[in-house]
Amino acid sequence: MRTRNKQATREAISAAALRLALEKGPEGLALVRVRDIAEAAGVAPRTYNNYFSSREEAICAFQADQARRLGRALSARPAGEPLDEAVIAAVTEVFADPEPDRGGLKMIMSTPSLQGEALKAFAMAEEPLAAAIAERLGGDAGELRPAVLAAAVAGAVRVAGRHWLDSTDPRPFAEILAEALRQVLHP
Repeated sequence: MRTRNKQATREAISAAALRLALEKGPEGLALVRVRDIAEAAGVAPRTYNNYFSSREEAICAFQADQARRLGRALSARPAGEPLDEAVIAAVTEVFADPEPDRGGLKMIMSTPSLQGEALKAFAMAEEPLAAAIAERLGGDAGELRPAVLAAAVAGAVRVAGRHWLDSTDPRPFAEILAEALRQVLHP
């Protein structure tokens, strides 16, 4: 129960940080202060500082949490499912259900300091994803193929997000994401 409460606090702070930054407009990130985020989340500034070291980290926490879940989501897929189908299903489940918030994703992908924080989150996800891929392939997580596939999957998620935001393609994010992943898994 304590872990759930900590996660709920983390999510409340992250949601408040993103909401406040979006409300402030294009320069929103620079205008949001820690005390404002803490107040909006219903916590003390000290509590905020126990969870996050920067506004960027707080705003990107949801993406970081999603990225960390990816390896577990792939491991949870049925053992007999082909690797490509399992990866597409796991990634879609984690990143497209529910569909991302366009405003929040656009802010993250168009603000350099937030882009860096999001890249850090994806980089942290590569190791557990590589381990889950290696497990499915019957190999070792230290081998090159699982690591390369994990990095390529992370890259495909980022590219799919940019495409979804920047194009007039009316398809849901899940469809664009699956198409991007097929490009990686079926070159």
